Order: sequence, then structure tokens, then C-alpha cells
Amino acid sequence: MKELIKIAKRVKRAKYPNLPEYALTVPRYTDKTANGMTKAIIDYLKFEGWQAERISVTGRYIDQSRTYVDILGHHKKIGSGKWIPTSGQKGTADISATIKGRSVKIEIKIGKDKQSNDQLTYQKQVEDAGGVYFIARDWKGFIDWYKTIADG
Repeated sequence: MKELIKIAKRVKRAKYPNLPEYALTVPRYTDKTANGMTKAIIDYLKFEGWQAERISVTGRYIDQSRTYVDILGHHKKIGSGKWIPTSGQKGTADISATIKGRSVKIEIKIGKDKQSNDQLTYQKQVEDAGGVYFIARDWKGFIDWYKTIADG
């Protein structure tokens, strides 16, 4: 992660050359959470000149509640909402990237987290189509894998 922070500072310095050093901030990267790891990998791939984006398939919340004012002037909320399914494919990887012209899908799994059946099906579809699928469990593992892709 220290190397990523150095790269992020270099990129920020190039973008804002007149900014004083004390005002130059970079994100706090971590591989201890799925969100932190996802952000770190996306930034790293972009810094390396590749395309990378986060894919979210959580669906959409539709708020069906109503707010009214009772006779005492208090605002009350009644009703609820509901989640509708995503239009995306179930099991989609967390990160979609293009590295050296190849479609790359990266799934983030931290700790004891494991792939669902939908994710296993998605992985097979990607690999059968000639794409690359990787499960990132920590920063070192990701960097080691990335070097084989970038150098190979």
C-alpha cells in the first residue's frame, strides 16, 4: 500500500503543481475492508493507465412512504419502500477492467468471505469467453497477480 500512496501523491502533484505540500491529500487505502480494497485496486489500475470501474448490482430502492402533518403540527411518515432487483447479471464481479486489451473481472473477498453460486457461474462465463477472472483477497496477492498480467 505504501507504493500506491506514493503513486497517488505523484499523480496529485502533477494535477495540482501549485498546491502547497501540506494541502496535498491522498485517499487512505486499506485492504482490510472490501470497499477499501476495491478503491485501492481501481485507483492503482487507473494510475497504471488501464480502464477500471466498480460494478454495483444491489438493485434500486423505491420509496413508497408518505409524509403528512397531524393535527398537532407534527410531521409523520407512514408506509415503507421496497427493493427491486437489479437489471444487471447476478454474480457480477466487483471490478470490471481492461488491461492490455483484455477483459478482466476482479472479485473482492476479505477474510472468510467466499463466492456465491451466482459468482461461480459468472466466473465460468467470463473464463469461457476468454476473459480473465481474479479473486483479490489482500493487497500483496493482487500485486503479485497484476505483475503476471502486466508483464506477460
